[in-house]
Amino acid sequence: MNYKSDIEIAQSKELKHIYEIAEKAGIDKDYLELYGNYKAKVNYNLLENLKDRKDCKLILVTAINPTPAGEGKTTTTVGLCDALSRLGKKTMIALREPSLGPVFGIKGGATGGGYAQVVPMEDINLHFTGDIHAIGAANNLLAAMIDNHVYHGNDLGLDTRKITWKRCIDMNDRQLRFIVDGLNGRTNGVPREDGFDITVASEVMAILCLSRNIEELKEKLRNIVVGYTKDDVPVTAGQLKAERAMAALLKDALKPNLVQTLEGTPAFIHGGPFANIAHGCNSIMATQMALKLADYVVTEAGFGADLGAEKFFDIKCRAAGLKPSAVVIVATVRALKHHGGASKNELGTENLEYLEKGIPNLLKHIENITVNFGLPAVVAINRFPTDTDAELDFIRQKCKELGVNVALSEVWAEGGEGGIELANEVIKLASSDNEFKYLYDLDEPIVSKIETIIKKIYGGDGADFAPSAIKDIQRLEANGYDKLPICMAKTQYSLSDDQKKLGRPTGFNVSIRNVKVSAGAGFIVVLTGEIMTMPGLPKVPSAEKIDVDPAGRITGLF
Repeated sequence: MNYKSDIEIAQSKELKHIYEIAEKAGIDKDYLELYGNYKAKVNYNLLENLKDRKDCKLILVTAINPTPAGEGKTTTTVGLCDALSRLGKKTMIALREPSLGPVFGIKGGATGGGYAQVVPMEDINLHFTGDIHAIGAANNLLAAMIDNHVYHGNDLGLDTRKITWKRCIDMNDRQLRFIVDGLNGRTNGVPREDGFDITVASEVMAILCLSRNIEELKEKLRNIVVGYTKDDVPVTAGQLKAERAMAALLKDALKPNLVQTLEGTPAFIHGGPFANIAHGCNSIMATQMALKLADYVVTEAGFGADLGAEKFFDIKCRAAGLKPSAVVIVATVRALKHHGGASKNELGTENLEYLEKGIPNLLKHIENITVNFGLPAVVAINRFPTDTDAELDFIRQKCKELGVNVALSEVWAEGGEGGIELANEVIKLASSDNEFKYLYDLDEPIVSKIETIIKKIYGGDGADFAPSAIKDIQRLEANGYDKLPICMAKTQYSLSDDQKKLGRPTGFNVSIRNVKVSAGAGFIVVLTGEIMTMPGLPKVPSAEKIDVDPAGRITGLF
C-alpha cells in the first residue's frame, strides 16, 4: 500500500490565512508582522498587555530515549493539540524550530508527520522567518569582535588559549569542529585554535529562548563569558561592548512565530532544538504568550525525558516560574523492542521477550517524571500496524504497576481524531493539583548537582571527572558561577553517556570531560562522553532527496 509522504499531505491541504488563525487564538491583527499569508511574527508587547491574565494548563510532551525505529514526539504533540481542539478546548502549541543541519542531515524535517503536522512545513523546515540565521549573525558578530579586540592591542588581557566563544553555522559540518585561523601574516589576525558549533548550540539561542523582553535580552547578552585572562578572570561580551549590536540583530528573532496545524489549531514555533547539546526548549516568550491565550498549551522538549524534560523542568520552568499540569511520555512498541536488542528486521514481528527487555527504558522515564519531579503522566503509544494486542497489553500492565495509564495514539493516520483517547487522559490528569518539584537546589555545589542528575535521572552510580573538568569547576566556583543550574550535554540514545547501552543500564559512571559556564543564558554546560556540539552529516544525508521544481514546489522533505 502506498502512503502519501508528509510533504504531499501538507501540500494537499488548503491553509487558513494567518489572520484567521490569530483571531482564533485571540491575537489582534495589530500585533502581527506577516511573512506571507501563512506565517507571522507576534509583537512581544502582546505579552505585556496579557500579563494580568491567569496561566492556563501546561502539558509537556516528552519521550523515551530515541531509536532508529522512531517515536513520533512532535507528531504526537500536534495530534494531541488538535484532539483537544476537537473536544472544544481552546488550545495552542508551543514548539521548537527545526534546524537546517538535521533537516539536511539525518532527520529530513521536524514538523510532525502524516495528518498531525504544523504548516507550511516546507517553510518551517527551511529558512522559516530567519530566526536561526539572526542567532548565527549575532554569535559571529561577537566572535569577530573578540578577535578584533585581540588584534588591536587586547586591552582586556584575553588569553587566546582560553577563548571559549566559538563561531557557528546552521549546518552539520564536522570539518569545522577544530580549526586554526588568523594565518598568513599579521594583517589577517592573530593565529589561534578555533572551532564552530552548530548555531542552535550557541548560547545566543538559549539566551533568546530564556529572555522575556529586549532589556532582559541585552542583559543576558552582556553577561556572556567569552574567555579568560591568564589569571583566569572572565571576560564578557559587555566588556567588549557587543551586547547592544547583538540585540539589534535579534530584535525580530525575539518575536514568536505564529503558524497553524493541518486542522487549523494555532501554533507558536520559536527557538530551542537540540536537547542533547543545548537546553532544548522553545522560548519562554512563546510559552507564556500561549498560556495567557488558551485553556491548554501543549509543548515539547527535545529528545528523551532524561535530556529535554529534565532541562525543561530544572532550567526553563525554574527561570520562568512555570508549573506544568501533566506530562505525556511518547513511546512505540518498535522502539521498545529496539531497546531490548531486536534487530531492524525483527521490529515488525511480535516478540514479548524483546519488549520485556526494552520496556525498563520507558519505566525509568515514568519514574523520573512521577517520582523525581512529582508530576502526573500518561504514556502515549504511537501505534504502528504491526503492533499486536499482546504487546500493547504487556505495556499497559507494566505502566499500570507504576500507576500510569496508557493511551493509544493514531494521530499520524487520523489527525486529531486519532488522539481523542490521549486528550481525554490529559484533561483528567491536568484537572488535579500536583506536587511539582525541581530535582536539585541551586545552592548545592556543582559536583553535587551533576551527580544528582546522573544518579536520579540516568540511574548511574556517579561521575568520572577528567582533570580538565575539575579545573573548569574550580574556576567557575572561584568566579561565583556555582549557583547556576546544570545543562548536561549527553548522547540522546542512552540513559548513560554510551549510546550503545540501550534499555535501562545500571552500574555505570558518566565521564565528564568539560564544564563551562553560559553565564548569559544562566546555566552551566557539562559535556559528557563523546558528545559533540557540531554534528556531522551521515553517509547518505537527507539533502540528497530534497529538490525544488520550476514552480518553486519543494519535494523530499519528510
